[in-house]
Amino acid sequence: MNSLKNGNRTALTGFILLGLTDDPILRVTLFIIILCIYLVTISGNLGIIILIRISSQLRHPMYFFLSHLAFADMAYSSSVTPNMLVNFLVERNTISYLGCAIQLGSAAFFATVECFLLAAMTYDHFVAICSPLLYSTKMSTQVSVQLFLVAYMASFLIAVSYTTSFYFLLFFVLSFSSGSVIMVTMCVIAISYIYILITILKMRSTEGCHKAFSTCTSHLTAVTVLWDHYIHLCDAQFHYSTDQNKVVSVFYTVVIPMLNPLIYSLRSKEIKGALKRELGRKILS
Repeated sequence: MNSLKNGNRTALTGFILLGLTDDPILRVTLFIIILCIYLVTISGNLGIIILIRISSQLRHPMYFFLSHLAFADMAYSSSVTPNMLVNFLVERNTISYLGCAIQLGSAAFFATVECFLLAAMTYDHFVAICSPLLYSTKMSTQVSVQLFLVAYMASFLIAVSYTTSFYFLLFFVLSFSSGSVIMVTMCVIAISYIYILITILKMRSTEGCHKAFSTCTSHLTAVTVLWDHYIHLCDAQFHYSTDQNKVVSVFYTVVIPMLNPLIYSLRSKEIKGALKRELGRKILS
């Protein structure tokens, strides 16, 4: 922590970052690995956004939320990873107080957006499976936009609380804010999937059950990865050493944003089908 003394007062000017390792060879190796992951993250999420925007088959509310989920992953990674890459190449790793506050606020904003968007996607699945006849009404364009705006406004308030708490060094508020977001979204997702499971078990058609399960597979995988992310981060604070905590935090911060486009690309038939159609059009044109 860097500071300037003025009489009896101390002004905080920045922080010294410890980094992952002092070994120059290992730092270069980590730089290359994380750079490759970051490039895959940007290209994968950007590809998902472009595909959803140009494909007429992906004009459903779920893919509207998925495009913003991809944007949130891309922005979350970009709020942390570039600075991390620079720090691998310099001898003295420092960040200004303002820079740290901006990075914390932006990371908190986009991570919270991701949580709320996954909850909104769960609601979309709930309506599609439990109330299919009312889907067009309950998940109209207006409702989708309203859920989208609520997600962003709530995330903005959380980000403001993060930066304000950081400014006044009230770090316990950060745990309360993040814990509240996780609990609310987990409850929405868990309750929705309980009703979805009950509805699926009541279906008499095996084909209908299989279709309903396949609809939720990609989303459930993304939710499981996200929850695993937060559980490991919380567990690391109490059971891991400082070095282990750094490794776990970096791994989940860098890798998680890369996984969602891979999950939805590999497991969603509609995404794969739309990609094949668009590639076919480009080849034939």
